[in-house]
Amino acid sequence: MQPDLRVKFFRLIVIFILLPLIGCSTTGAGKLSMTDDHPSETGIEEKWGVKVLSIRHSAGGYMLDFRYRVLDPEKALPLFDRKIKPHLVDEATGAVFAVPEPPKVGALRSTRKPQPGKNYFVMFANPGGYVKKNSKVSVVIGDFRAENLVVQ
Repeated sequence: MQPDLRVKFFRLIVIFILLPLIGCSTTGAGKLSMTDDHPSETGIEEKWGVKVLSIRHSAGGYMLDFRYRVLDPEKALPLFDRKIKPHLVDEATGAVFAVPEPPKVGALRSTRKPQPGKNYFVMFANPGGYVKKNSKVSVVIGDFRAENLVVQ
C-alpha cells in the first residue's frame, strides 16, 4: 500500500469508528419533542423496553447518531436483530437514510444481546448534511418507530 493510501485509509477509519464514539454523550442535553398525536416516550418505554436519549449530528454533520438506553432486554431484543435494517426518515421531505455498512467494520449499530441499563447507538448516513439541526425525524427499526425526534 502506498503511503498516501495508508493515510487516506487511516482517516476513513477515524471518521467511521472513532469520531462518533468521541463526540457523543448521553447527558440530558438532547431532549426530545413528541407531539400528542404520536406515541409518547412512555409508550415506547413500555412497549419496546427502551428510552430514547438523543439524535444528534456526528462526524461533522455527515452522520446522525441515535442513542437509546435499554430498560427491558427482552422487549428491546427486536431492535438488535441483524436481519432488520434500520432507517431514518426526514419528516419534512420523506427522505430515507440508511445505516452505513463499511466492509471491514460492518453496520454502524449495536447488534449484540442487549443489557439492562446500557446505552446503545445506531449511526445513520447524512450525505451532504441533508438533515439539519432542529429537523424532525423518525427512526424506524422493524416495527419500532420513534417519531418527531428533533435533531440536536
